[in-house]
This record gives sequence, C-alpha cells and structure tokens, in this order.
Amino acid sequence: MLVDVNREKQRVRERVWNVLDTGGATYDATAHGRIPNFVGSSAAAAALGELASWKHARVIKAVPDKAQLPVRALALSEGKTVFMAVPRLADPAPFYLLDPSALTVPPAEAAAGRVAADIAPKVGVDALRAVDVVVLGSVAVNRAGVRVGKGAGYSDLEFALLTEAGLIGDHTTVVTTVHGLQVLDEELPATTHDVGVDVIVTPEEIINCSSPHRPSGLVWEHLDAQKIASIPVLAARAPAS
Repeated sequence: MLVDVNREKQRVRERVWNVLDTGGATYDATAHGRIPNFVGSSAAAAALGELASWKHARVIKAVPDKAQLPVRALALSEGKTVFMAVPRLADPAPFYLLDPSALTVPPAEAAAGRVAADIAPKVGVDALRAVDVVVLGSVAVNRAGVRVGKGAGYSDLEFALLTEAGLIGDHTTVVTTVHGLQVLDEELPATTHDVGVDVIVTPEEIINCSSPHRPSGLVWEHLDAQKIASIPVLAARAPAS
C-alpha cells in the first residue's frame, strides 16, 4: 500500500514540475527534484505576514528551501525566533536555532540555509520552544490541505518529533507557500504519516483548508532500519525490536 501511494505521489510531482517548467514559474532552470523556487515567493511571504496567526507568532519552524527564504527573512526581521532542521537530521542536535537578537548578519542573509549553518547553534529538541507557525515547502497541495513534498520525508519526521515533544499542538498553524500552479483541484495521495496544512498562501490567494490531517507522532512502521540508523534522534528513540 505504501509503495502504491509513493508511486502516485511521484506521478503528481512529475506532472507539477513539468507544468512549472513549461510555464516559466520558477527561478531555477528546472523545478524537477526539489521544492520549486517559485516566481512570486516574496509576494507570498508578504501575504503570509498579514495573517493574524503570523502576526501573533513568536516561534517559527521553517524548511530551509529557497522558496521559503523570504518567509524566514520576514520572520527574523520581525523579531521572531526561527529554527530549521540540519540537513537530513544527521546530527544528534538536529536543528539550527536562529535567535533574531543574536544575529551577526542581516536577517535576509541569516535566513539563507548555508549561512544559518555557519552562524546558528545546533540544538536538540529539548532546547526548543513551543512552535506557533510551521512553514512547509510543497511540490503540490490541494484545497483540503493534502500536501505532496519532494519525497524525502524529512518535514514529516520533524513534525512528528516536535509533536511528540509537545512543541506542536492545536495552537500551531501549519502553512505552505506555493505558486498558484501548485494548487490542485483534485484528491491527492497521502499516508498516515503525512502532514496536512491549515493554510495555503500563493502570491494571489489565501486558502484556508478544512480539517487537514496531522499525525500524532512517529509512525515507526513506515520507517526502515536504514533510515532510522541514519538519523541519530530516531536511533535513540527507536522501539526495541
């Protein structure tokens, strides 16, 4: 079943990547294989900044993708704490913590993934605060809030870890910023470990989603031994076989 869902997700990804490439809707030469760095990402970030949930937020969990760079920069410029994952969660302290009061470079520079890796301390889950807004990147998303990422699955793992730690809950708003071409009016494949979004923000539109799915924690049966072994924080928590 999981294999079938993953195959269907990849079909969706390929179709959306092709549409974005054909439409010239990304800043990169091709959207394939990544979270699309979509044209209008700064306008989408500005629109997100007008939401009440964003204005009230103090702590933001964000993905490190280029498409969400304007969101991270906005958060830091407004004095919000931002954290994002170490690539592939491949460190016992798997998050970079960006404290706006301690930045040594301008917010727009600090928000870049490579710069954050140089200037931000790595911290464990126990050093983080409750998250007000989670910002996800997407390849595709529908109006019900079902999201398809690029296929690595790390955003879902991060969400599950923080949920189990009590840092993500009913108070947390989950958003994604995308190009309008990435919003599909159709059902999308999903599994029980996939995180749905509460709000979709495009450069032209705010879409509030109804009852998106949120996993209550890690779904261990969807993780193979190699994946668990490659992520220290998972290896340390893995149930005995």
